[in-house]
Amino acid sequence: MESLRILGVDPGLARLGYGILERGSGDSLYHVAHGCIETSADTPLPERLRHIFQQLTELCRTYRPGVMVVEELFFSRNATTAFTVGQARGVALLAGAEAGLAVMEYTPMQVKQAVTGYGRADKRQVQEMVRLLLRLTNVPKPDDAADALAVAIAHAHTGRIGELEARITAPKRTGWVWERGRFQ
Repeated sequence: MESLRILGVDPGLARLGYGILERGSGDSLYHVAHGCIETSADTPLPERLRHIFQQLTELCRTYRPGVMVVEELFFSRNATTAFTVGQARGVALLAGAEAGLAVMEYTPMQVKQAVTGYGRADKRQVQEMVRLLLRLTNVPKPDDAADALAVAIAHAHTGRIGELEARITAPKRTGWVWERGRFQ
């Protein structure tokens, strides 16, 4: 199986976390880069969104990922925050689509399940598993970058299951094409 470079994104307007890893043959995962794209609250919203778009576009050019994985939003209280984060998330999805990447989305619970084996794991547990799975000496900082790496790891694990399911459920070729009534 080929290696796959994955760009994970933890959306945010003030701080958008990104994490890039490579899934090699077998179950091997390799840390490539991580960090945050930050914007100032003093800057007008359109400029903040443009900055996020430009930085993500540059990350795609520099690291050439094959897929972008973005965490879905989960907010139970603050609708205003949900809207602004949603705008940043939309810009991230657009940057991935413009770069020609496959763009996948996972819920926070799916990420926790894939990384720790428990869908209700707390932030510390997820961050420690990111450190262990990527064989890092310290938990990646800031938290947004660690979360983005967790999203990428979730795809590395879950995406592999999806690939196996696709192989198993793919139509079997027998040589006989029933619609045509002949061998192919």
